[in-house]
Amino acid sequence: MLPSNITSTHPATFLLVGIPGLEHLHVWISIPFCFAYTLALLGNCTLLFIIRADAALHEPMYLFLAMLATIDLVLSSTALPKMLAIFWFRDREISFFACLVQMFFLHSFSIMESAVLLAMAFDRYVAICKPLHYTTVLTGSLITKIGMAAVVRAVTLMTPLPFLLRHFHYCRGPVIAHCYCEHMAVVRLACGDTSFNNIYGIAVAMFIVVLDLLFVILSYVFILQAVLQLASQESRYKAFGTCVSHIGAILSTYTPVVISSVMHRVARRAAPHVHILLAIFYLLFPPMINPIIYGVKIKQIRDYMLSLFQRKNM
Repeated sequence: MLPSNITSTHPATFLLVGIPGLEHLHVWISIPFCFAYTLALLGNCTLLFIIRADAALHEPMYLFLAMLATIDLVLSSTALPKMLAIFWFRDREISFFACLVQMFFLHSFSIMESAVLLAMAFDRYVAICKPLHYTTVLTGSLITKIGMAAVVRAVTLMTPLPFLLRHFHYCRGPVIAHCYCEHMAVVRLACGDTSFNNIYGIAVAMFIVVLDLLFVILSYVFILQAVLQLASQESRYKAFGTCVSHIGAILSTYTPVVISSVMHRVARRAAPHVHILLAIFYLLFPPMINPIIYGVKIKQIRDYMLSLFQRKNM
């Protein structure tokens, strides 16, 4: 049994340091971060507006893209406003429960993003390998179920963490050496046995990244086989061209994860700000770059944007 007063041992507030070792550069660092966040907001909101406004885009590929844009908006907006408040106004305080909520949203929506990228790979697999069955397989009902499954998986995996963190005694002070409430950064402040949190966090991360990425790679193995069997070179380029945007989104999402993971293992003695900058890059880069990738590459979205500009100039 846990002691009855154990939930009162957590601090009322945490203090977010920002980027340790670079506090004197916070104002300058905030400029590219603010620019990237603004691009992410404008780009993803524009994507959502175009997909909603154009009935021709109410297809599985674009519905998954709308899910991705929504997740990117939530991910960037969960961390960046508070981060900029730290950089500009030195507003370092965050309540204990607000910290847990921020952590829950960041990690759960990261898991949802991975699930949606996997769903988009499945969409491309069906479109290229089973084109005659595309509309019968990817029905509105199935897309809804995939979206719900992504949410349920993320919430199920992340719900235990806030409850576990509530029951720790935080004897190492309230200062979090980070610019947002990352799970392991909070765990480092706790006393007692935190091995379960450490193992659970690593296990979930490995399970999500390895499993989802494995199925994505498997999908593209089948796609590549189908593309190579097409008769003409033009049809091969056209078929594989529909996958380029999705491959770009996968690279923009998983590359920072892989780099961060490698850095944690091969550069353990690197300054803390190196790891934190990589973590921020993971939060900001995909939401900023994904709308650009899809906006430039997908003809339907590009044509709709051009038609809007033409109407304004008439």
